[in-house]
Amino acid sequence: MFGIGPMEMLIVGVIALLLFGKRLPEVARSLGKGIVEFKKGIHGIEDDIQDSIRRPATPQSRPIPPDERDDAVAPKFEPPRFEPTDENKS
Repeated sequence: MFGIGPMEMLIVGVIALLLFGKRLPEVARSLGKGIVEFKKGIHGIEDDIQDSIRRPATPQSRPIPPDERDDAVAPKFEPPRFEPTDENKS
């Protein structure tokens, strides 16, 4: 397995024991849970892909071209018009 022999595995085990000491079972348990969750996530993705392959294709809506849109147009704002009076003439 990956060119690792029993002697290398023993060395890795001793190093792990020195680094983690009494916490080694807790670290191993956490690592195992992480691997299980990762595998569940991978299987979930595979299931989603298989479901999408099995499901018949639904027609997708196409964008409506601008000339076919029925947009509501707001009235244009025109400023009030007034005729100058004698007071405004200066």
